[in-house]
Parts: sequence; C-alpha cells; structure tokens
Amino acid sequence: MKNNSVHRKATALMLAAVLGFTGSQSVLAGNMSKAKDEKAKAEQNLDNANDEIEAIERKQSQLQGEIDAKDAELVNLLVNMGILEDELDAKSQQLDQVTVELKDAQVSEQKQYDAMKKRIQFMYERGDGAMVEAILGSEDMSEFLNRVEYVSEIYNYDRRLLVQYQTTVKQVAELKSTVETEKAEMEAMQEEYALQQDALENVLAEKRSQMGSYDNQLASAQAAAAAYKQTIAEQNAIIKEEERKAKEAEEKAKAAAKAAASQNNGSNNSGNTGGGDTGGNAGSSSESADNNSGNTSDNTGNTGGGGGENPSYSTGVSGSDVVNYACQFVGNPYVWGGTSLTNGADCSGFVMSVFAKFGISLPHSSAALQGCGKAVSYANAQPGDLICYSGHVAIYMGGGRIVHAQSTAVGITTSSATYRTIVCVRRVL
Repeated sequence: MKNNSVHRKATALMLAAVLGFTGSQSVLAGNMSKAKDEKAKAEQNLDNANDEIEAIERKQSQLQGEIDAKDAELVNLLVNMGILEDELDAKSQQLDQVTVELKDAQVSEQKQYDAMKKRIQFMYERGDGAMVEAILGSEDMSEFLNRVEYVSEIYNYDRRLLVQYQTTVKQVAELKSTVETEKAEMEAMQEEYALQQDALENVLAEKRSQMGSYDNQLASAQAAAAAYKQTIAEQNAIIKEEERKAKEAEEKAKAAAKAAASQNNGSNNSGNTGGGDTGGNAGSSSESADNNSGNTSDNTGNTGGGGGENPSYSTGVSGSDVVNYACQFVGNPYVWGGTSLTNGADCSGFVMSVFAKFGISLPHSSAALQGCGKAVSYANAQPGDLICYSGHVAIYMGGGRIVHAQSTAVGITTSSATYRTIVCVRRVL
C-alpha cells in the first residue's frame, strides 16, 4: 500500500510537470508566433520602403542631371550675354564717334560750299571783264599763262574739295546707318537673351522645387525604413527571449520528470514496477528565430560622364566646296528666322541650308551650333568650320575671312573673321 501511494505521488508529480510544461509552451508559442508575424510584416514593409527609396533616388539622379544640363545652358547663355553686352557698348561708342565724324564732315562740306559760293559771287559781281582785264593785264605771255592757270586751279580746287567732302559725308552717313542697324539688332538679341534667361531660371526653379519634394519624400521613406528596422530588431529580441524561456521551461520540465522518475524508481524495491512511459514524450519543438539582418546593397549606379566634345561628323565633304557653294549667295537678303539662300535667311538658317546641300543636318539655332561637331582653336580653323559668336554664326572661308548672313543692313556677305569676339570654332566636316 505504501509503495502504491508513493508510486501514485510520483506519477502525479510527473503529470503536473508535463502539464506545466505544456501550458508554458503554449503561452510561449503564442508570444513567439505573434512576434514572428510582426517581424514578417515589418520586413515586408522595410522591403517596400527600400524599393520606394531606390525609386526616389533614381528620380533624383535623373532630375539632377536635368538641373545640371540647364545650369550649364544658363552659364553659357550668361557668358554670351556678357560678350554681347561688351560688343553693344563698343558699338554704342562707335556710333557716337561716327555721329561726330558725320557732323564734322557736314560742317566741312558746308564751309567749302560757302567758300566756293563766295568766289563765284565775287566773280559774278566783278563781271567777266574784271577777270579778263586781270588776265590781259599780264606783262608777258608767261604771266598770262600763269594767271589763266591760277584761275583754273582755283576752280578745280574748289570742285575737288566739294566732291571730296560730299563723298565723305555720304560714306560716313552710310557707316552711321550700318552701325545703327547693327546696334538695333544687338539690342533685339539682348532682349531675346533676357527672355531665354527668364525661361531657364523658371525651369530651374521648378526643377529645384521638384527636387525639394523628392528630398521630403526620401526623408519620409528613410524614416519609415528606420522605424521598420527598429520593429524588426524589437521582434528579434522578443523571439530570442521567448526561445530562452521555452528552453528554460523545457529544461525545468525535464528536471521535474527526471526527479519524479527517480523518486518512483526509489520507491519500488523490486525494480521497475511501472511499465510504459510515465513521462511521455513532451515533444518540445523549439523554434529558432530567424535573425535576418538583411543585406542592404548600395546602389551607386553609373552616372555617365557625358560632357566632352561631340564626335566629328567625318562626312568626307570638302570645306572648300562648302565655301564655294556658300559664296554663290553673297548679296542675297538677310531675313530673321529665314532659311532660304535666295529669298533670305538669318545667320543659323544660312549655315543650316548651306550644309544641308551636302547632306549634313545642323540645327537652326546659333546657340545649338556651338555644341555641334568638335571644338578646334581659331589658329587651326579650316575652310568649312563654323565660327561662333555671341548670338551669331558664320562659315570660315580661310585667310581670316568668313561668309555669313550678317544683318538686315548688308544681307549675306563676307567679312573679317575677327570683326566680333569669337566664342568658339566648331568642325562639322
């Protein structure tokens, strides 16, 4: 009876240990399952946040490229505006000087005309007889001839001076008209540059505002990612703690079962009286926490260098052929925005149409032509190269000369290549 009582007590202890372990495991399993669910959810959210961050960074990279391109365009425009402003100042000074020269020439012409009138008036008032008397009053033939020659020289002198002054007045007046036209065209170009500057600055402001919006989105996504990482770390800590508790509970249950079995064995002097498994298999399944730290790869991306010079067209077209063809249209009119070599073209329209004859496609923009082909120095310029100025472009003929659609005043003509400040020389052949 006593042995049976001890056996029942040991069995009860073992049963209590198993039940306690089972209940503890159930609670731990519930906590761990919840922690794993929270972790899996946070990991999915972190993946989504990282995808969003990468997408925003790609957009930022693309937008930054656009901003850099517009910045470079604005810098080039400001350089051209500075050059044009200097040339406009020089043109204003030239116009002031020509105006003074014209006034002086007109005064000289008037003085000569007045002097000539006085001599004519004097001869008229004295009458032809006085002149004849002066001539006939000569003592000899030599004096006679000298007096006749003197009268003739006075007349010719007056005539030559008057014609000379009239020619000078005409030339200076024409020069003044040309300078006034060129100045007006430069002022129109200056206004166009100002409009381009406003447009570029507006585009840049809009793009920088968009970049600021991306910065805010990126900061928000990065903050969310940091929060998800914190959640994952917290759930990993919970899982680890629950695993520790589960292992501790399992060890306690094993120890209790072992103690109960030892007590049961000690109470049975005849050996093993209780058959079967008293402790049962309390199958403990300890789940190991997945400690996924996640490999975050830095996507640096390759931002292409771009920049540099555009490659040569390598057309095989002779520069002298281009120049000879272009010179056929010298004398034809200049028309703003025009592309007709016969009816009228502006500077870039003239260049575009000339090169189109040889199968070479160029833009109808003096600013865009500054980026075509490859850059060469003026010292190495060859016939057929493009000579680019601020807001103007011409075709190099060689020997320091250009052919171009210059202005409404002179139309398509040839000039010295250095008549204005050269911005760059581009080779497209």
